[in-house]
Amino acid sequence: MSEQTITPEENDPSAEPQARADVHVADDGVARCAWVGADAEYQRYHDEEWGTPLTDDRSLFEKICLEGFQAGLSWRTILLRRDAFREAFYGFDIDRVAAMDDEDVERLLTDAAIIRHRGKITATIQNARATKELDRPLTELVWSFAPEAKRPRPNSLSEIPAVTPESTALSRALRSKGFRFVGPTTMYALMQSAGLVDDHVTGCWRATS
Repeated sequence: MSEQTITPEENDPSAEPQARADVHVADDGVARCAWVGADAEYQRYHDEEWGTPLTDDRSLFEKICLEGFQAGLSWRTILLRRDAFREAFYGFDIDRVAAMDDEDVERLLTDAAIIRHRGKITATIQNARATKELDRPLTELVWSFAPEAKRPRPNSLSEIPAVTPESTALSRALRSKGFRFVGPTTMYALMQSAGLVDDHVTGCWRATS
């Protein structure tokens, strides 16, 4: 696939998408956030998922676990293995994952289709158990940390933070409930992907408001 990446001398936020460095225009002519690039799976994920609100416990639980597995790796690595993760963890059914035991952990450590990291595998099981122990739905807990005021849309990728006070507070709350691999940076990535914040840059076709 050929693609066109626009890199003008001055990145004018008011410029058309074709004249800005923070969007990327590929063969299909669609302007997307520049981090997407020409990768087809990233394009699909960006167009269909990234920033779309997740409002059910299973989906949020899956995303929390996958964000944890992503630590130290590229998100594309996780996307390409997502079906295998779903098979390994029973579709991220919270009750079934919470019931997994040491034998399951050893089995998954031999599964080359997923990320064979003992700490991340055991964290997924622990996170399911922690979810079951919550005194309110996981969705309600996570969304209670969505920013109260809508932040201005970023005009450039450089304006997008890696961590925020809200993601730090969410991380702290989840850790206090027994969750693992939920650091502030990981939780901000969750907030972006699960739609708690909207970080599509100006000029991206999904930047609709």
